[in-house]
Amino acid sequence: MSTEPDLDDPTTDPFDVAAAAAEYIAAKTGVPSHDIALVLGSGWGGAAELIGDVVAEIPTAEIPGFVQPAVQGHRSTTRSIRVERPDGAVRHALVLGSRTHLYEGLGPRRVVHGVRTAAAAGCETVILTNGCGSVHIGWRPGQPVLIKDHLNLTGQTPLEGAKFADMTDVYTPRLRDVARTVDPDLPEGVYAQFHGPQYETPAEVKMASLMGADLVGMSTALEAIAARHCRMDVLGISLATNLAAGISPHPLSHEEVLEAGKEAGPRISDLLARVIKQI
Repeated sequence: MSTEPDLDDPTTDPFDVAAAAAEYIAAKTGVPSHDIALVLGSGWGGAAELIGDVVAEIPTAEIPGFVQPAVQGHRSTTRSIRVERPDGAVRHALVLGSRTHLYEGLGPRRVVHGVRTAAAAGCETVILTNGCGSVHIGWRPGQPVLIKDHLNLTGQTPLEGAKFADMTDVYTPRLRDVARTVDPDLPEGVYAQFHGPQYETPAEVKMASLMGADLVGMSTALEAIAARHCRMDVLGISLATNLAAGISPHPLSHEEVLEAGKEAGPRISDLLARVIKQI
């Protein structure tokens, strides 16, 4: 009988499962501690090859608490990468090639397990990326956007019980400044996370826009909440893969998201790799 803590058991502390996952990663990679974590969303998968040298690659589903990715376009492995900064300093990045979305029905614990595992593995910084819909007609498919704040419109939170976390600066201003040193033209906006998996209606997009959203999607906000609760610095970067419903003259499809990500892949991967080497 397995003695691995069960993330789905409400009596299990999810941080115990994250600690077990971190121990597994350390043993399999030979890297006792990592410095920075990346969650690669749709369109961002090619960034890992540009960051540095791969030390080890693990099937994600073998790590305690993780499941196989359910979304096409998400990688099914977790990688440890050796990153050399311009000043010669060496850091280790933990690249989480898959994420669990809330719409998969597995609950917030599973959604944020990767972030909590990264924190347990020693990461003080996490970079959250995604593919999303743009509310601005000027932000066409292929445009990367820094996330400066978010709206959690899922009605759920990864925090359980009286666990409080300050959300004033969820997305660390210092890291956004670093990203702008790499690309001064990067715009920034507010990201709204919906539950999904259906795309937002034009009325929902209008509502989100009136509430201050510039981008709409189905990930990231819950992960950012969990990261801040773990006292991690957070950098969020969205890739506009389509114009949102009511903005776009065409019906939305996941194929459109994948195609936009593929087309923008080389450029955004280079951007992300250069940012990481400056953090």
